[in-house]
Parts: sequence; structure tokens; C-alpha cells
Amino acid sequence: MKLFVIGSGGREHALVWRLAQSPHPTKIWSAPGNPGISDERLESNGMPVENVPIGAEDLSLLLDFANEKKPDLTVVGPDNPLGMGIVDLFQEHGHKIWGPNKNAARFEASKAFSQEFMEKYDIPAPKAGVFTNPGPAGEFAASLEGHCAVKADGLALGKGVIVCTNQQEADRAINDMLVNGILGEAGKKIVVQELLEGVEASLHVLSDGESWRLFPASQDHKRAYDGDTGPNTGGMGAYAPASFLRNSELLETASAIIEPWINGCKEEGIDYRGILYPGIMLTDNGARVLEFNSRFGDPETQVYMPLLENDLVELLSACTEKNLKGIELKFNDAACVCVVKASGGYPGKYTKGKTIYGLEDTHQIPGVKVFHAGTSIQGNNLVTNGGRVLGITAWADTLSDAREKAYAAAARIQFEGELMRTDIGKKASI
Repeated sequence: MKLFVIGSGGREHALVWRLAQSPHPTKIWSAPGNPGISDERLESNGMPVENVPIGAEDLSLLLDFANEKKPDLTVVGPDNPLGMGIVDLFQEHGHKIWGPNKNAARFEASKAFSQEFMEKYDIPAPKAGVFTNPGPAGEFAASLEGHCAVKADGLALGKGVIVCTNQQEADRAINDMLVNGILGEAGKKIVVQELLEGVEASLHVLSDGESWRLFPASQDHKRAYDGDTGPNTGGMGAYAPASFLRNSELLETASAIIEPWINGCKEEGIDYRGILYPGIMLTDNGARVLEFNSRFGDPETQVYMPLLENDLVELLSACTEKNLKGIELKFNDAACVCVVKASGGYPGKYTKGKTIYGLEDTHQIPGVKVFHAGTSIQGNNLVTNGGRVLGITAWADTLSDAREKAYAAAARIQFEGELMRTDIGKKASI
């Protein structure tokens, strides 16, 4: 069978890596892909994955390619094409495609929709309000003593959340979005959400619109610097499984969120087929949903794929065919850690085109895989081409061993101005 994967980041590299291990694919294309993706080989026939120079948001050209090549399954990685309606477009032209349709993708494409949905269907969430005017937004933030998260309603490439600890910071964030328009259309409507104390975790749930299947809990590290300081990013690293939320407790926590969510979807006529990724906070009063995402988390995918034992092609196909009911998700007993190397200045301004050294030194380390996120080829050199550049991922019997292995591999890779947290997974019980 032929597969077409949309996207170019670490998440998509991890998905392609796992899809290529299935015996089913005989051809995989990736648009636009990255140099790491094109280095992957199919287990079935040894053929390389082929990058296609089409942007993930260029829906018309992506459709033209699908019409010409007729892939048996298209897999969508990033949020933007989902929010733009790529699934609806492909389905209208007879293509089998994995991911939520435009109506379902609103859970991520609109923070306001998501917040109002949670309130309507009694999904546990922080106190929040939806605003288009800075005055009422500031008043609501004041009722929280400025201790809040100001979130752009629309998609903002992981930069749409500003965490505030006082009223001055909250007013600045509100004005930046609603008055100064720093996030354009995405920030014309905002959600001001109570800032909760507790332990943050990532849940991932496969859904076919009727049944759902749960991944192990993982923990992302959103802040740019050690000790969870600095600006929010798209994720500086992750680990799984999260030892503080396992087995029966994990299932109980997920059920309290997913059962009312899936019932609400049925009530609203939302046919959700794909992955749902609720970011949650574990508080003294139970789990609360901070936000919903309609695709895999980026660093999380890089730690899930080495642990997954199921055939990924079969899993994604079951989602699209409403056939998850008879499938059990299986994971090995290892622990996995992903450490992100980013460009200096990320998530703000950064420079591209820095030569990456030492990557080949990691290729033969057992239990290590480096996923490309923001790289390109310049002449004969691999260079930086994004904010997050590489996800150095390692797995071992224990989390401490996986951390040690990931950081040992990361030490072999260098590029000018690199940014890397040194504490990924450190706060977990090891």
C-alpha cells in the first residue's frame, strides 16, 4: 500500500519512522518532509521515503498530488491543515485520510469553542472566560489576581499562550493580542484561563468517533529554560510513561474527561476520527483539562513511537474505518526520553543555516533515535532550518537510564547558538 504523510517536523519524522516499520507500505511520500525523513527506509522493500516539495498548508497542491499518485492512506501530522479542512477536501475527492475533519479540529483550532464545549458537557476544566474586548478580559483577569493564562483563540504555532503571574503581565498579554494584534487573526478572540497549581501531563487518545483507546501518560516540558522558566514553546522535550499517572489511575482520569467529551461529540454531531490530545493539570481537586489538541503532541510522538508495539498503519486505518473497538493498544515496558535541541532565541527570533555537527556519531548507539524537526541541506551540510531543530530520543529499562542515554547522545551533536534544557524528565519519580 502507498502512504502520504503531511508535515515536516519531529512529530512527522517519528510517525514516518514507525509507519516504515510496518510490512504494509510499499511506498511512502512526505510533504514537505525533512532530511531525516528522506533517510528512512521501508522495512518491506528497502525503498527510501520520498520527500515532496509541497507545503503542509498548500491544500490544492496536496490534493493534486494525491489525485495523481492515489495513496491508499494519507496521514496528517500538523494542526494547521486539519483546521483548514484538508480531511474534508480529501474525502470529497475519494481519498482515505487520517485525522479529524474541520468540524472536529475546532477543538484545537478554536480555544473558545473548546472552552465552551467543556463547560457545556461538564468536562473538568479551569475557570475561564472568552473575550474580544480588553476591558472585560482585564476585569476577569483581575478576579483571578492576574494569575492566569491568556490564550489566543486560533492556531499560533505553539506561541498563542502567555502565562501571567500578576495583573500587569495579564493586562500586557491581553492588550498585545486584542489591541496590538501581535498574533493577527488568531488573537482577535482570547480565552483568559485560571492558572492552576499541580502536575502537568499529556494524554493521547485514539478515537474513531465511537470507541477510544488510550496511550500511556507522558509529560511535555513547554517552557524554554531549565526549571520550567522562560517563555512557552511548542515543547522542549518529553518522557513517557509518566510514573505519577499509570494504569488504573490513568484510565480513571482519562475516562472522566473522554466519556463526557465523546458523548458531547455525538450530541453535537461531531465525527471525531484521529488523535485527541488533552493537556491536563493534576490538581488537589482532580484532573483539569487545560486545552485540547487535535493531533499528536510533537515531543510526545517522539517518545510514544519507540514504545508502541502495534502496527501503526493498522491503527490509523482502524480509526478512519470506525474499527477501533476490537483493537488493544500495546506498549513495551521501556521508558523513553526526548531532548530537544533548538536554535538560540527560540521561541522568539532565531537564525537559520547553522551547520550541524556530530549527528552521524549517534547513529550506532543502541536505543537512540534522532528525529529531525527543523533541518535542511545546504550544499553538503546539514543545517538548522527552524526553532526546534532535533529531538534526541532514547529508550531504556528505566527512565534514569533513558535520560542518561539521551543526554549522552545530545552531547555528541553541536551547532552554533544551540538551546537545550538539561532537566527533561528530572522531576519525575525515577
